[in-house]
Amino acid sequence: MQLPGRHKSAIDAPVESLEGWDGSIAYLDRDGVLNVGREDYVKSVDEVVMLPGAGHAVAALREAGFRIVIVTNQSPVNRGVFSHGDLELMNQAVLDGLLEENADAHVDVVLYSPYAPWEQSPVRKPGAGMLQVGRQLLSELELEVKHHSAQLGYRHHEGRSFMAGDRDADMGAAYQHGVRGFRVNPSIGLVGILERALNDDDEGDALEI
Repeated sequence: MQLPGRHKSAIDAPVESLEGWDGSIAYLDRDGVLNVGREDYVKSVDEVVMLPGAGHAVAALREAGFRIVIVTNQSPVNRGVFSHGDLELMNQAVLDGLLEENADAHVDVVLYSPYAPWEQSPVRKPGAGMLQVGRQLLSELELEVKHHSAQLGYRHHEGRSFMAGDRDADMGAAYQHGVRGFRVNPSIGLVGILERALNDDDEGDALEI
């Protein structure tokens, strides 16, 4: 199985533990959720435009006990549109933008899938691979990495976890991983579904088949 990329870290680098955490994770798409998306992809730092309220929304999720994992499909990397280094700069711009709006908008892990659709990678949404890797990292479980593959075949109680995204692929990943899925209006972003996500009785949006 191919592995996702991880922002500024080895894929199996440990994540800071959080005392009293109940296991709830907010899995967030990037473009259309935290920053403005583009039909021709966000391709440079100059094209990173933050969605108003995204930083405050991330901070509110953390205050409510969620840990934050960004999971983003970035097939332009393997298609030669931009490099891993270019993507690192863009991801950092998003993280900086969140913190500029709210100093408590800390993101725990940023994972990305560089694979194109025809590569049929399980770590490209709607596959659940990135979510599974994020869960293992935050659960202080050893992520077994051998020969560029990862052992992901396990289940873990997800608490109030959810996936927020603006595309069918995001909802598919939520379904495959067994968590709530919230479809985001890309012109509004995360702030538009924040109240729903914080409502434990909201089961999310149904997967359209």
